[in-house]
Amino acid sequence: MLNRLMTFCGWLLWFSVVGILFLAVPEGTFDENSPNYLFIIGALGIWRYGVGIMHYIRGMIFIYFIFPHQRKWAHKAVKRVPPSHIYLMVTSFRIDAMTTAKVYKSVIREAIECGYPATVVASIVEMSDEILVNTLWEAFSPPPHVALKIVRIPGTGKRDGLANGFRCIAKDLPDETALVAVIDGDTELQPGVIPKCAPYFSLYPNVGALTTNEKCHVLGSYLMSQWHQLRFAQRHVNMSSMGLAKRVLTLTGRMSVFRAAVVTQTEFIQDVENDHLEHWRLGTFKFLTGDDKSSWFSLMKRGWDTYYVPDALINTWEHPPDKNFLRAARQLTFRWSGNSLRQNFRATRLGLRRLGLLTYYVLWDQRISMWTSLVGLAAAIVGGLKYDIFFLIMYLLWVALTRSLVAILLRLSGHNVGPLYPALLYFNQIFTALMKVYVTFRLDRQSWTRQKTASKKSDDTFQRYFNVISTRLMTFGAFCLFFAFILRLV
Repeated sequence: MLNRLMTFCGWLLWFSVVGILFLAVPEGTFDENSPNYLFIIGALGIWRYGVGIMHYIRGMIFIYFIFPHQRKWAHKAVKRVPPSHIYLMVTSFRIDAMTTAKVYKSVIREAIECGYPATVVASIVEMSDEILVNTLWEAFSPPPHVALKIVRIPGTGKRDGLANGFRCIAKDLPDETALVAVIDGDTELQPGVIPKCAPYFSLYPNVGALTTNEKCHVLGSYLMSQWHQLRFAQRHVNMSSMGLAKRVLTLTGRMSVFRAAVVTQTEFIQDVENDHLEHWRLGTFKFLTGDDKSSWFSLMKRGWDTYYVPDALINTWEHPPDKNFLRAARQLTFRWSGNSLRQNFRATRLGLRRLGLLTYYVLWDQRISMWTSLVGLAAAIVGGLKYDIFFLIMYLLWVALTRSLVAILLRLSGHNVGPLYPALLYFNQIFTALMKVYVTFRLDRQSWTRQKTASKKSDDTFQRYFNVISTRLMTFGAFCLFFAFILRLV
């Protein structure tokens, strides 16, 4: 009851702000014959909204019309060709004992109740985690068709943990129908997630992997919680849109299911363990983060499809890297943006035929959108300073109206919507765009928020100084060109 009251008060406060902006704009803002017509400012972003509108329509079509039919067909297909074995591989490193216990309880329970022979593979670093897993295993006392394998590795990163886990599975020589669920150490499976995912591998022989819907528990402030929940709501719509084309753009490391025949291939394991990028300016550098992007790229270049199951749900336990919202958002956005851009710059080289028209277009749009997302705000600020401050106020009203509409539309996707969503939608647009521009010229800089490891500097002194100087010059030059465009536009 208290939460509902706070939510109501939050929405009341938000729409009060919108009302104040209504009163502050000049006369004629809503008259199409007036030079102050609001749509003139909004038109600067109409073409950019096209991708969002397309994803939303496609996502709703998939969730409410296409997927229900595919689910019926899949459950019939799995009866004809059931998976021979399910591997549930969990990678854990420096996660608190409470979260680890919740995760392994859900995994062991799912292994017992999924209805197939199953093996839990625990890829862990610390002895305390091994003791905890063994204790939970004894408490559940699984039946004979459910087994446990523990893989102890040095704390050299998640990629090594995944690679060693895959090699452990490969030793079992799983057949073509066996499946591997790759689960992060902070991911709690909801009951029935495996039976909901497995049928689509029987229905679609060319699907090499799929990923699931996510919701989160954030161990942080209300603002941080709302920010994460908004991202998952947006993710759900975008994943559903790309799932319609069987071209999901990332196989999230939180929980994805693969064909065992894929993850046990030497080439795939090497792609995950030793992925790297050869950059014309920054040289060759190894990927530290973004194992989900590596696995996606490995599947794409081998011609596999990727799928999304919107009714298969997992809960993630989010541990913000900093108590301060802006610092935490900066660290997380820097990592996410870097992972996305490092994949993007090489994925487009796979070509239109391999990716398909939609995927190819979306990947290119990711590069362009970091700049177009900034055009509206920059033009409104310049217009406000150059002509009249009411240009900026009208722009803010446009932002408030459009983001309120988007927040309401997100509610139709099945995710809850909070009163901070409209403001956070715009914050994400600007903040993420700025971070992407920054990262675009610094693709070699990487860091884990949990493992506290970072990319190493080049041993070549000339290369190191060249990278620093060229990065700064290119960033400065890019922003100069952008503002020159804005000044010419306004």
